[in-house]
Amino acid sequence: MDGQGQWRAWRARLRSARGLIAAALVVGAIMGSSTVIGRQSESTHDPYTAEAARGQRHRGATEPRPSATAARPSPTPTRLNTPDRPSPSTAPDGGPGPALGQVPQAPKIPDAFPERIIAGPGQPPLAPEIGGPFESRMTTGTQQVALTFDDGPDPTFTPQVLALLRQYHVKATFCVVGELVALYPDLTRAIAADGHTLCNHTWSHDIGFASQPPATMRAELERTSAEIHNAAPGAKISYFRQPGGEWSAGVVAVAKDLGMSSLHWAVDPQDWTQPGAATITSRVEGETDRGSIVLLHDGGGDRAGTVEALKSILPDLTQRFTLVALPPGDDPPRQTPAARTMSPREPSQR
Repeated sequence: MDGQGQWRAWRARLRSARGLIAAALVVGAIMGSSTVIGRQSESTHDPYTAEAARGQRHRGATEPRPSATAARPSPTPTRLNTPDRPSPSTAPDGGPGPALGQVPQAPKIPDAFPERIIAGPGQPPLAPEIGGPFESRMTTGTQQVALTFDDGPDPTFTPQVLALLRQYHVKATFCVVGELVALYPDLTRAIAADGHTLCNHTWSHDIGFASQPPATMRAELERTSAEIHNAAPGAKISYFRQPGGEWSAGVVAVAKDLGMSSLHWAVDPQDWTQPGAATITSRVEGETDRGSIVLLHDGGGDRAGTVEALKSILPDLTQRFTLVALPPGDDPPRQTPAARTMSPREPSQR
């Protein structure tokens, strides 16, 4: 091969080597990018995305859904000494400070009502509930479940409901209508005698009751409570339920002034529409959770479906929950005459 041929062969090999080097550089760049992208994907993946999509648990659940913040505290927190994150320096001597990023857990829901609750004018037995209509109660505030029966007493269905409750050893709360109490005082007395709680459901079940002037509402609630006391002298009336659940701030305030907690509900099977026993049963058993207040009816129409549904509801719920009557509470302690007349600055003479 002459010198010119050798030169051409050398230039060809040089071009081939350059191509191989360039190809290797391109492959290396692509692999490096894939590694970076993979690491970025790992760092941004949130293992709680599916849980977040499912949403919060049903009311009454006591275990909070884990949050990404609690599971993976920030490596460089910027808020250390704020009120919700005390400074580690505030820990007792020798004790560890709070963990960075620690989220306080929700308070545990008590298992049952306290043994004694004081209730009276301006002091209802249950506190207002944030989230209820105008802060009316939707839950018991405990792990216990409360069945409530509205629009009675009814001479046909109330006795059947009472018999079933006795059979399963269940106490409940009956929201009674004043004019029906006047017609059937014996039934009202029977409800109280069985240990159930009585609730004021207005005199005539007026859906628009909550829009009336405060003085009018107060007079009707007092009239209804007085009629209940005529039928059941020992009963304490510490709950009020607005007909139809059409609440207002005014009616809640009047009820509180009279010493009554405003009682809404968490479970409504709409048994008043007479959907049939199977539907009522399915709705109550499927929707009731710890702390639920369940709305049912023993009056106001044909309640045969509700009575039939109770034959399944009561054995099911008593297996899963503790069913209770809402506590009416005890009267505030009475001051003795000496305690009322004694000056707070003058000690008693002995």
